[in-house]
Amino acid sequence: MRDLRSLPATIGLAVALVVMTAAVLVPGLTGWDVHVRYFPPLHASWEPRIGPGTVPAVLLALLAVVAAPRLTARLRWPWLLLLGYAVTVAWFAALALVDGTDGVGRILDTGYEYMDTARDVAGRPFAETLDGYIPRIVGGPGKWPVHIAGHPPGALLFHVVLVRIGVTTGLAAGWVTLLVAATTPVAVLLTLRLLGAGSAARRAAPFLVLGPAAVWSAVSADAVFAAVGAWAACLLAVAASSRTRTATAGWGIGAGLLFGYAVMMSYGLPLLGVLAVAVLLAARNWRPFVWAVGGAVAVVGGFALWGFAWWQAYPVLRVRYYAGVAHNRPITYWAWGNLGAFGFSAGPLAGAAVAQTVAVTARTVRGAAGGIRAWSRLPRPVVVPVLLSLAGIAMVFLADASGMSKAEVERIWLPFAPWVLVGTALLPARWRRVGLAVQVLAALLVQHTLDTGW
Repeated sequence: MRDLRSLPATIGLAVALVVMTAAVLVPGLTGWDVHVRYFPPLHASWEPRIGPGTVPAVLLALLAVVAAPRLTARLRWPWLLLLGYAVTVAWFAALALVDGTDGVGRILDTGYEYMDTARDVAGRPFAETLDGYIPRIVGGPGKWPVHIAGHPPGALLFHVVLVRIGVTTGLAAGWVTLLVAATTPVAVLLTLRLLGAGSAARRAAPFLVLGPAAVWSAVSADAVFAAVGAWAACLLAVAASSRTRTATAGWGIGAGLLFGYAVMMSYGLPLLGVLAVAVLLAARNWRPFVWAVGGAVAVVGGFALWGFAWWQAYPVLRVRYYAGVAHNRPITYWAWGNLGAFGFSAGPLAGAAVAQTVAVTARTVRGAAGGIRAWSRLPRPVVVPVLLSLAGIAMVFLADASGMSKAEVERIWLPFAPWVLVGTALLPARWRRVGLAVQVLAALLVQHTLDTGW
């Protein structure tokens, strides 16, 4: 019976490794130009190296594999959350510092990133920046750099605020990004616990904290987007578990404001609506829905009144996207190559988590003669991670099907990765230490052999 329970996870891990390997080998063996740097499916090039962060990263990985499963099972919740955040920060920093301080500070100071533009516009009202923002997406005088053009202005505003409070260098902004991004696992763990799945949160914690996503999370704005989305889900869980109407409304509005701001940071993050529905399904409480929608609409509408209408900008972005490199990136490769890239970022164990989630769902549906009522009788440490992981899977596949993410999804899909990895809570116990070893080894190999640009 134990072997049968492990079979879906084994198949999922094998499929993930096959897709990742094929995504690397097929272009090289066939001469297929998929229009990405030198190591498809990643936006990366081959560059083996060691650096100042190597020894701390290896030691932290070894310590985590030995101690994490036991610690996460025994620590009291405040200490678990505090330790989880501290280890996430240490893991992000150690991997980034393999390239020295350049690993933290170099990227955000490049011309296609946010800080140059943020420093340029920080001295004038942001409404003035929004005036004419949409025409500058596609061209003409003052055409936006690629990342400014490729995102709604909430991403730029985040960096403008950093400049205005004195965080003006790429190095300083990199550390702020790292510290914000490292809160994502804490938000996910709290969401699980608020929804009554504290034991599942403990089982998933090592995989949320440690893994190859850290390679792109340390200094990527997409990791900040992931944190905003994760805290939005957490506040929604607070609202759904609140006992008074006032608390439900207040926390629901707060969640909506964060969901709305996430939408104003990335064009792909309306997909977080799938996650919001999953949270409310898991909570079995729809009362926060109206409040959350109201908060999100207020943010998106506020930007529209301020001069930037999301629904007007998105078609313009599509024009620039398909007039650029995306025009040359074949969908026949990237439809599945994206999934290979996501495997490098979320880690190979994401495949095991997906397969285990699907298997648990299928078994439940087959045995649920009572339909929804049967689902409601399932233990929350099972049904909650199933619903949240299914939401993560759905967001990835919807993003892939959109055709708006051909390549570089190893960072673009960071907001979806932790929710897919929630499915690790469903893995058999004997998978946890070995699975964590697979994840940290993947992270160490990626960071020490590839120049990912992050």
